Amino acid sequence: MYYVYVLKSVKDGMYYVGKTSDLRKRFEEHNKGRVPSTKNRLPLLLVYYEASRSSKDAAHRELYLKTAWGKRFLKQRTKNDI
Repeated sequence: MYYVYVLKSVKDGMYYVGKTSDLRKRFEEHNKGRVPSTKNRLPLLLVYYEASRSSKDAAHRELYLKTAWGKRFLKQRTKNDI
């Protein structure tokens, strides 16, 4: 399985969108500061994810979620989040 995930920084409230084949391991890497793009934004919360059987589909969905339309979708989807 491949996962597209969205993390929210508790520090600055910003979101990070990524994809991985091992969601638990990747989330742990983010929160331990091993990912350069998020290491200064710790701690992070996993607020959304989607699973796919295809890496290509997951990559396509990741790109979509990084667009303006994708950000609107995420905002609506996570409006009752922490």
